[in-house]
Amino acid sequence: MTIGVVIVAAGRGERAGASTEGPKQYRLIGGRPVITRTLETFLTWPKCGPVVVVIHPEDEMRFAAASQDLHAGVQVMTTFGGKTRQKSVLEGLKMLVPTEATHVMIHDAARPFLDHDLLERIAQGFAQGHEGLLPALPVTDTLKRAGADGLAHETVPRASLYAAQTPQSFLLTAIRTAHEKAAALRRDDFTDDASIAEWAGLPVHVIEGSADNIKLTVSRDIAMADAKLSQTEAATNLPDVRTGNGYDVHQLVTGDGVTLCGVFIPHDQKLSGHSDADVALHALTDALLATCGAGDIGDHFPPSDMQWRGAPSKIFLDHAVKIVRERGGTVMNADISLIAEAPKISPHRQTMRENLAAILGISLDRCSVKATTNETIGFIGRREGIAAIATATVVFSGTAA
Repeated sequence: MTIGVVIVAAGRGERAGASTEGPKQYRLIGGRPVITRTLETFLTWPKCGPVVVVIHPEDEMRFAAASQDLHAGVQVMTTFGGKTRQKSVLEGLKMLVPTEATHVMIHDAARPFLDHDLLERIAQGFAQGHEGLLPALPVTDTLKRAGADGLAHETVPRASLYAAQTPQSFLLTAIRTAHEKAAALRRDDFTDDASIAEWAGLPVHVIEGSADNIKLTVSRDIAMADAKLSQTEAATNLPDVRTGNGYDVHQLVTGDGVTLCGVFIPHDQKLSGHSDADVALHALTDALLATCGAGDIGDHFPPSDMQWRGAPSKIFLDHAVKIVRERGGTVMNADISLIAEAPKISPHRQTMRENLAAILGISLDRCSVKATTNETIGFIGRREGIAAIATATVVFSGTAA
């Protein structure tokens, strides 16, 4: 089974109003022509067979421009349409017949929001042996029949009523024969391909359509579609900004001073650790690694590795910055909160911030160091240790997924 496609794009779209962009199928929505989005959905569907796009003779250059950036792994052909949609479909079917296509999807170019799920449901219907498939949605509005006097005369029961969509899909030879029979009898009053199939006695099976698969008919439809896509694409084009958090704590033991943010502060205690035990830089290292899912400091510098014994923690932070940059990240901000009863941090904050700015390669105003006590509560309050909490903000190249 090979499923070909006929996309009907020869109409003039008078109800959509005049535009310098041409007929409605060439109007821009979300910065791209309607027909480009329609065609792209078919071309990116793995089961797509040969495609015929039925265009108006005046639109050759418009279509060439709208399709030039689409990379198709399938055959794409064009042919000129007739004066009616029905005649245009027949021209498309005639061009498709010599190909390897056994089935066909007939779709309106002005329905750019179809999706692969709908195409898969059609393919499944063919696999189950159905000769004709009509995607449709149950009618949910209350229907009224009005008279020439403008008055509502009857409420029409909506049970078993459906709103038809495209692509309406069939065995290629069967729908071609039905169209040729209608043309020979000069029957040109059919509103869609399913109605021709019904008239010709072909069974048409109704399948679930898609609420998004709307047809753009009037200018307001196009404006609403453009607004919808513009908002969606603006949201998906947000910069890839990531925030990482880090926490570290080290025990205080008898000593001559502590190192925090690379600054040695004389004190009657020191921090115990495999390296210089700089809790601030350790926490910030973890925060940076978190922005790109690169594990934590222990994964890169295990305490069991003796080469890091007594090492300055600047080495660890340099390594984290390198990983972030190699993955396309730019460090934008670093914020460290130190939690300690002693020593006093405030006299050294400026030097600490300058150290961070130099290591991270960012301006001083993007580096923050704060300190607070634990109000004599817990192990920090008892001066048994110092803790640090760090937050880093990194912008990665590309956009947020």
